Amino acid sequence: MDYIEKVGKKAIGSRLRRLSERLTADAAQLYQLYGVELQPKWFPVFYVLSEGQEKSVTMIAEEIGHSHPSVIKIMAEMSCKGLVSEKKDKKDARVNVVSLSKKGMDITKKITDQYADVGKAIEEIFLHTRHDLWRAIEEWEYQLDQKSLLKRVQDQRKQRESKQVRIIDYQPKYKKAFYDLNEEWISKYFTMEKEDLKALENPKGYILDKGGFIFVALYNDEPVGVCAMIKKEEGDEYYYEMAKMAVSPKAQGKNIGFLLGQAIIQKAREMGATKVYLESNTILQPAIQLYHKLGFQRVVGHASPYARSNIQMELLLK
Repeated sequence: MDYIEKVGKKAIGSRLRRLSERLTADAAQLYQLYGVELQPKWFPVFYVLSEGQEKSVTMIAEEIGHSHPSVIKIMAEMSCKGLVSEKKDKKDARVNVVSLSKKGMDITKKITDQYADVGKAIEEIFLHTRHDLWRAIEEWEYQLDQKSLLKRVQDQRKQRESKQVRIIDYQPKYKKAFYDLNEEWISKYFTMEKEDLKALENPKGYILDKGGFIFVALYNDEPVGVCAMIKKEEGDEYYYEMAKMAVSPKAQGKNIGFLLGQAIIQKAREMGATKVYLESNTILQPAIQLYHKLGFQRVVGHASPYARSNIQMELLLK
């Protein structure tokens, strides 16, 4: 069985590379057949310059979708063959512009028949296929512009690994994990404060006995994330503060913060709370993005017991 067929769609890069190498090999022979002194990899640069306009390397790179170093390398190779000429831009002496030399322009006349024959040959292939490869490539490029293959795979990995995460209620045996996970991230960016120690050294008395809750995220039965919800009074009603969320660096990328946040919000709804409130710092961009994803909006006017707090957010439940 052919390797590509055996591996399947996971090998799409390899399959496209194989197709590209096959077409490139034919293209090299076609240039020889028509007596055109070009290499397949030069064609994008040659084509944009064949329109007669002087262009900078940056302009060419943007137009053909190549990197700046790639265009420079192609230009150097074409220059060695006497196909391009370079000079200072009349409008900006700091910029060099390139154009086809007389030898290069002669090729534009010579290659006309090759263009026509290649175009008809491609159309002939299209007539004998059920799928329009050209349109399919356009669709793929559009999809990858919206979200890269790398990001899509990362999302799939996150979804798969998040299914192995269990969110459970706090137990006394997780007291050390609750302290250690929070101390780790707080000490990395800030300094532990008195308000931190009140909650972390006595979670039962400071949080649980006052009507609050703590959730623990387990991955392979190891505590890798924690988050508390502290009950707050507001007139005749009450709400919860989402606090002390911490995820182990070794477990990040598994959607644990989002799962903990969802658990907090769901519990607050079940308890009839009016809202969930939180405090953070804007240097923690991933955390702020997570809160927005959970539906929190920024609010102002709350006095904070934390020196590090410079942003407050809330999610209304009623």
